[in-house]
Amino acid sequence: MIKKLVIVLVTFFAIQSYGQEGTASPYSFYGIGSLKFKGTVENRSMGGLSIYTDSIHVNLRNPAAYVGPDLTIWNNENRPVKFSIGASHNSTNLEANSGEAEVSSTTFDYLALSMPVGKFGFGIGLVPYTSVGYKLEDTNDDVITNRYSGDGGVNRAFFGLGYKITDKLSLGVDMNYNFGNIQNSAIEFVYDEGELVQYQTRENNRSDLSGLNFNIGLTYKTMINDKLELQAGLTYSPKSDLSSLNERSFSTIVISSQTGQEFVINEVEGNLEAQNLDETELTLPSRFSFGAGIGKPRAWFIGAEYTTQNTSDFSNPIVSIENTNFVNASNLSFGGFYIPNYNSFGSYWKRVTYRAGVRFENTGLEINDETINEFGMSFGVGLPVGNVFSNANLGVEFGKRGTTNQNLIQENFFRLQISLSLNDRWFEKRKYN
Repeated sequence: MIKKLVIVLVTFFAIQSYGQEGTASPYSFYGIGSLKFKGTVENRSMGGLSIYTDSIHVNLRNPAAYVGPDLTIWNNENRPVKFSIGASHNSTNLEANSGEAEVSSTTFDYLALSMPVGKFGFGIGLVPYTSVGYKLEDTNDDVITNRYSGDGGVNRAFFGLGYKITDKLSLGVDMNYNFGNIQNSAIEFVYDEGELVQYQTRENNRSDLSGLNFNIGLTYKTMINDKLELQAGLTYSPKSDLSSLNERSFSTIVISSQTGQEFVINEVEGNLEAQNLDETELTLPSRFSFGAGIGKPRAWFIGAEYTTQNTSDFSNPIVSIENTNFVNASNLSFGGFYIPNYNSFGSYWKRVTYRAGVRFENTGLEINDETINEFGMSFGVGLPVGNVFSNANLGVEFGKRGTTNQNLIQENFFRLQISLSLNDRWFEKRKYN
């Protein structure tokens, strides 16, 4: 029954508003959910650009950024310990040929700490990797024929190590532990002479996921002349597997005509072991990114980054969906920032960092021969708080994903983001008079 969810995206007649932690996208049904952006608000506000590195902001996308130059204001003794936390709120208009609906979701985006130790740098943190969240109804002449819902996702705890090979070149690696679960259900409504029968059947599926993967990164920066600096970076994540422990059950339910609430009368466990589907492996595709940019330190920066992911390698034996394919995904980002005067004492707003960017993405999902693309335009500010290195970051992004062609859904989204990027000095050299 769950395979029929593709009908919702092909013959879409009605959408129920739905909001939850993580996402509220009907496209989150596919694969292991909608892929979350592993990056800070600073990155997202520059179109997802992650090649810029410095000593006062955490960079979650390239582990080589855990190391960096010492700060002259601290007598070149050491870099600060960096802590960052971020969250976002998403408001989305779902548009189909048959109608529209509004959905929203609020999500925790990341929690990370980066600490310098000589030529090394360490990073630890927690980020969501994917999110699932949808609740849809398929209707025909105002009669509900199917109801689909899902929630959950995969989280990622990471530990990273960076090493400064030279003053210009750094290398790093992240080890990621992925864990979480995905739950979905489907109800096919049965009628007798136009009247809903008393008992309906609901199929329930749950997959508990876990596994390791790695991300390797390089950063390079050099002064071209007295004022201009070149920065470049690349990352590579090899293909890996997730272990999936799967459960399936079938419930006889009664649905309240007043509230729509579902009451379980009895439940029968499905025999996935007989189909060798109780324990399966999901393939996570490899990912490669490269970018470069130019700018004046502590004043401005502009750059571009290209990412490709072999999404066609993705596989999930527990779910096969008709008229749906995974193709290789790609993303192109352009962005940068501007600081009027980073050490101005007369004007607070001259010390503010102003960011902007744009991105174009092929998500790697293809439904009814239609590629699901995404476009986003972003703006943001970094507001100095506390000491001269800490800041609060605000960002907004608006754009669209999907299309109304082939009776599919277009998501027109607006995202509000906020984060704190805090810096402190944990280790000081002792001085004796």
